[in-house]
Amino acid sequence: MTLFKQSMLALSIAGVLTHASAQESDNTEAEKGLETITVTAQKRTQSIQDVPISIATLNGEKFENLFSGGDDILALAVRVPGLYAESSNGRVAPRFYIRGLGNTDFDLAASQPVSVVMDDVVMENVVLKSFPLFDIQQVEVIRGPQGTLFGRNTTAGMVKFDSVKPSEDFDAYVKTSIASYGTFNLEAAVGGSLGDDLAGRFSVLSQNRDDYIDNAMDDKSSDVIGGFDELAWRGQLLYTPNDDLDILFQVQGRDLEGTASIFRANVFDLGSNNLNQNYDRETVYYDGNLNGNGFDNNPQKYEGFGSTLKIDYDFGDVTLTSITSYQEADGFSLGDVDGGFGNGDTSQPGFIPFSAVTQDDLQDLEQVTQEIRFASDTNDALSWQAGAFYFDSSFGVTSRDGFFGDTTVFHENTTWAVFGQTSYQVNDKLSITGGVRYTHDEKSLEVGAQNVNSFALSIGAATIDDYAPVNVDDGQTSFELSANYKLDDDVSLFARYANGFRAQSIQGRDIAFEGQPSVADAETINSIEGGIKADFMNDKLRINAAVFYYEVDDLQISAIGGSSNGNALLNADKGKAAGFEIDAQYLASENLLLTAGYSYNDTELDDADLLVSPCGGGCTVTDPTNSDGQAFVDGNPFPQAPETTFSFTARYAVPVGDDGELFAYTDWSVQGRTNMFLYESVEYKTNKQFEGGLRLGYENFADGYSIALFGRNITDEDNVKGAIDFNNLTGIVNEPRIIGIEAKMSFY
Repeated sequence: MTLFKQSMLALSIAGVLTHASAQESDNTEAEKGLETITVTAQKRTQSIQDVPISIATLNGEKFENLFSGGDDILALAVRVPGLYAESSNGRVAPRFYIRGLGNTDFDLAASQPVSVVMDDVVMENVVLKSFPLFDIQQVEVIRGPQGTLFGRNTTAGMVKFDSVKPSEDFDAYVKTSIASYGTFNLEAAVGGSLGDDLAGRFSVLSQNRDDYIDNAMDDKSSDVIGGFDELAWRGQLLYTPNDDLDILFQVQGRDLEGTASIFRANVFDLGSNNLNQNYDRETVYYDGNLNGNGFDNNPQKYEGFGSTLKIDYDFGDVTLTSITSYQEADGFSLGDVDGGFGNGDTSQPGFIPFSAVTQDDLQDLEQVTQEIRFASDTNDALSWQAGAFYFDSSFGVTSRDGFFGDTTVFHENTTWAVFGQTSYQVNDKLSITGGVRYTHDEKSLEVGAQNVNSFALSIGAATIDDYAPVNVDDGQTSFELSANYKLDDDVSLFARYANGFRAQSIQGRDIAFEGQPSVADAETINSIEGGIKADFMNDKLRINAAVFYYEVDDLQISAIGGSSNGNALLNADKGKAAGFEIDAQYLASENLLLTAGYSYNDTELDDADLLVSPCGGGCTVTDPTNSDGQAFVDGNPFPQAPETTFSFTARYAVPVGDDGELFAYTDWSVQGRTNMFLYESVEYKTNKQFEGGLRLGYENFADGYSIALFGRNITDEDNVKGAIDFNNLTGIVNEPRIIGIEAKMSFY
């Protein structure tokens, strides 16, 4: 299907949006039309229709519904056009992709081209990116390079989360649900004035699920895998001694104990990507044992803490903003990565040549960030902002397996940057924005203990090598230029050119398996996009659409898997992509609200000499190979980059009396053709996977309560989300169907 035809298809199914507040009974939704959405993608509060960047938002019912069944941050995948997410690390270390650009690296030291910013703080490490989502005001998915205002490692874009902030007005809520597999969720928040000039807010989330997967290797191991206990909290104090000064202090914490990713051995037949008879959602065959506890059953445990101090001071025509933050985390995940019982001919399910179990420990992660920013605060045609940023991070990663033993590597990263951006309102219709940023980034890796308690060392299959420290540093300039032109009050056109870079990376994962550390040079991206943002039919229909093209020089990629189950960094000469995304919102009637989004991403690796080792466990490789069996991947799509995504929601409400309504809400998402690895094979690709949700309930506005029946993955789809390819055909699937009931009480 051509790009033009796909654009027309997406436009024809357009419809979307956040429904107008039903509590305002003096005006009906039909009279008010769609509400104005404000964003802070340019570190200023602006209408989404006025920002010359492709942006989508999630908030309110549309956002909360995704997490009613206890899902983690991965629930955002395919819910916004062009956004995808997956993980092989359970409820931690998500890997985000925007417009097809991401990184499949599973190590705890992996760098990503999609930045995650939570309450104005960049969460750089993959574990920090997984902080649970609750009491959220809004999510902004900002597509394309954001190197000017947000810095390095935003070549694909960013996902920005803003929590509800304290105010002097009292408000509180309690929301709880019970659901399948012993799922129990509790979310609550309370906020308001604490005295003169001081307001506070405290919010908490508890998500729990019983183990529901049997380990068939042990007669006593019924319901031993699949559960989790997640507790997270956030406290905020806002001090406003006068109209010019705001001081916001925030602390948050997290405690997770549960199950890491569930790996399932030989769930594909050779030559097919369909799940076979070896797949049973509620049964695995694990023999993994690293800690002397019999069958370890893929445990996972993480703790985290963070604090942020944000100061805003208004000097009159200039506002000063200072954001100081400290984040820390520790934890581990263990995985029976072969997905079964591995002992040659006696293995199950299917043939597994040898057993493989690994554990990764994140040790003493500490991240410190400081941003200082000055911004104009006038009504002049010219507006500007300028600032400086500092980042420092250190942590250790211990990799442990049953053969090579323990290996620890230590990572450090220091970054500083200066930046500026200015916008000029040329006339009533045209505004132009330009920006530039210089960043200097340093990284280092040192090897600590190696082959500790190693069976491989004792039999002479491993040696203790003396690895020299690895140090890399680079300085890069990023810049952008954009324009927004208003055809009239309801329709505007925008165009944007942006340049950015992902800093050089060091990967020490292969040291644990007698390999060498790998280094990738910085990648740089040049991106162009243009689009339209329009409100039609007296603000009943909103359509925002963009087309884009980008090229990445020295594209950083991770060669994952193969017979050694390696994890090595490479640079491809180029990567390029073209496509479009459409976000549409339609208030069809007083009672019916529709949303839809569609994206198309045509990605391509461009390096005629790029070779990677394909599946070590045997698969049907469709790429040409050399005499050593390595696959040429030139021309392949980026890994884990859905070619298309489609999402749809509908909400229908029937008034009950003057103060309430019965409602039905449904949401659906479809993921198009997706290749899991750098190489292409029959087994490791998916297409047309979908999930749906349903919610039926009653809401009373006068008394502030609601109750609803809900279902997630209501058709109980078994969707393959990832794979491990080194010694058999191992797959990772989505979450099961969850059916439950939820109640919420609000207080004002």
